[in-house]
Amino acid sequence: MATQVPTTSDPGFSTLVRGIVNDFGDLVKQQIQFARAEIKEDLRKSKEGCAFLALGAGSVFIGVLFFGLMLVHLLHWLTAPPGSDVSSLPLWGCHAIVAGLFLATGAGLLLTGKRIFDSFTPVPEQTIQTAKENVEWITNSK
Repeated sequence: MATQVPTTSDPGFSTLVRGIVNDFGDLVKQQIQFARAEIKEDLRKSKEGCAFLALGAGSVFIGVLFFGLMLVHLLHWLTAPPGSDVSSLPLWGCHAIVAGLFLATGAGLLLTGKRIFDSFTPVPEQTIQTAKENVEWITNSK
């Protein structure tokens, strides 16, 4: 009795399905790796940017503090009548005026910054776009 082994080059249905499932699994793994890499890069850039922002904010704070003190004394000096050392505005009033200007400016800057952060999406957009393209390609290839 001779046993005939089928030598067809066409793969069976189960082999095709297994290949599709394996390819889909590989695709999902690659998308996850891509998302992780993109998120890590965004976090690294954010961390670096926050460090520079913190250092810059500290330097600006000190500069604004001294500038504010200078403006208070300038306002006090400008409101003094000619030839007199006494100002028509008390020093505390000068401090209040300058502080109010800085508070109004700071509030405007904070609102602008909040608006910018509200428009920011921490979702890895490139990964989502690539995943959509892959799904579209898979659905159109049938």
